[in-house]
Amino acid sequence: MTTDESTAARPLVYAHRGSSGAFAEHTRAAYLQAIADGADGVECDIHLTRDQHAVLLHDANLDRTSDGTGPVADRTLHELRQLDFSSWKGVRIPDAYGARSTQLLTLPELLVLLQAAGREIGLAIELKHPSPFQLKLEDRVLEVLRSQGWDPATSRLGNITVSFMSFSPDSVKHLLKSVPSDAVCQLVDDVDVVEIREELGLGALTGGALANLMKAAQTEAERILDDCETGLAGPGIDYVRGHSRTIRRWLNSGRRFRVWTVDSENDVALCQELGIHEITTNRPAQVLAQLSAGTQSRR
Repeated sequence: MTTDESTAARPLVYAHRGSSGAFAEHTRAAYLQAIADGADGVECDIHLTRDQHAVLLHDANLDRTSDGTGPVADRTLHELRQLDFSSWKGVRIPDAYGARSTQLLTLPELLVLLQAAGREIGLAIELKHPSPFQLKLEDRVLEVLRSQGWDPATSRLGNITVSFMSFSPDSVKHLLKSVPSDAVCQLVDDVDVVEIREELGLGALTGGALANLMKAAQTEAERILDDCETGLAGPGIDYVRGHSRTIRRWLNSGRRFRVWTVDSENDVALCQELGIHEITTNRPAQVLAQLSAGTQSRR
């Protein structure tokens, strides 16, 4: 069996925020490890700084993954460079993966790492909403990609195949105006009101109001997937387990499926059983090993 045949026989494996099981998420070390692990692609989340740089961070605030505090959007890139984005993980970074001061990445810096991989690799970009910059976030990310040589017609940049994702239906609709539908993924998951309130530290009224907005967005996201407006469907693994009939209907419609975040052996096996095309995981090396073992056993 050739390498291409082996890859075609299993789901593609995307590293969630890099190999974030090994190193702090979104850091240079996490992405270099993902490439070394043999991940077929990497996933990243994008926020804009005050001076409009596209930086790789999941949260709108700095508190969880740095020694800083407050909104990302209130800081310039230079200010963010002064913060520590890796020590919270409690893992030593090998010298080959860069100094602590170089771990924060912009989108162009991630592209350089992927271009140096020396092989075909995917890049799944999630546009994070709500954003204080609203849909200017999408416009700025597309502008950055074009400046680096990205071809909108093929959604490729050299050896990199780029795709775009969002939970926000407005974001997805905006992207579809200038990006091929096969490169756009509508993310979807169930809304848990209590979880939202606890995660964001909101009171009952504010939390409930936000949850209602998110439920409306989920309904519209499901409609987008029902109507096949995007070429990629991106349900969370909990959604896959809880909506088996809907998942099978969407699968039968011919869309590619990118499921997140798949870390356990049982969830990997479920994705294989369903015929999921792409798995996003914090542990790409382990998932690739499990998939390879399964492929070998079927030969």
